[in-house]
Amino acid sequence: MLVLFACSKSSDVAPNPPVTPPPTTVEPPKDTVKQPPKDTTSLPPKDTVKQPPVEIPLPNPASFTVEAVNTNGPNITNYLLYLPDGYNADESVKWPVVIYLHGQAGIGADINVLKNSSLPRMVNGQPFVMVAPQCRTSWWNMDALELFYKAVISKYRVDPNRVYLAGASMGGMQTWDWAIAHPERFAAIVPVAGKGNVKLAANIKNMPVWAFHSANDETVGVAGSRDMVKALRDLGSAYVKYTEYPTGGHDAWTRAFTTAELYTWLLAQKK
Repeated sequence: MLVLFACSKSSDVAPNPPVTPPPTTVEPPKDTVKQPPKDTTSLPPKDTVKQPPVEIPLPNPASFTVEAVNTNGPNITNYLLYLPDGYNADESVKWPVVIYLHGQAGIGADINVLKNSSLPRMVNGQPFVMVAPQCRTSWWNMDALELFYKAVISKYRVDPNRVYLAGASMGGMQTWDWAIAHPERFAAIVPVAGKGNVKLAANIKNMPVWAFHSANDETVGVAGSRDMVKALRDLGSAYVKYTEYPTGGHDAWTRAFTTAELYTWLLAQKK
């Protein structure tokens, strides 16, 4: 009997699957662990003034007159006028003028509420004309402000190269907006507790600005001023001053407008 044996070639036998070692967790070096990026858009500029400024004492209340103005609508119909000592002494002299824009507390028909507010309360004895229009509707209207500006320039002996704009809260926002829309109007601006459009900051990169804000302002966040100041400095502006108070809430204007240096700085600016 013949017995045949079949032998399988080694190549016909399925190999055993490779053994995969269990995964190991490799910790990255400590210095390569990525942290979430910090939000730097609302950090105060490095040279932010934080020390308490030298304050001037409250002067006696100024004498104001209430003047009417036509701005082709209800937004602005009257304003407070302050004329400095000596205004009528020499009709050849032209004076600097500060336009002050109030916040929401000043909206309405009772213009007397403006007399004891921030800048008007401090104006007595200052060597400039001050005009403070009253907003009678919910917000400042740019067309009305432009007509108001033209009325002031034509009615009073003011120097068109020394027109200054200041405002608080709602007025601080409008200060940024008006200056951005018409930078040719103003020699300098003082926006307090406001915010502006950083995308349009280039319009005022050559304009002197002194902004004020409180770090703990919960009504108009401090980023409103920080971001505008940063945008201007990123554009190369060398004309920006910024004072930030660590406390005070929304009321940054009381300290801002009692800052002695503010008026010296403001009156030194010319177009």
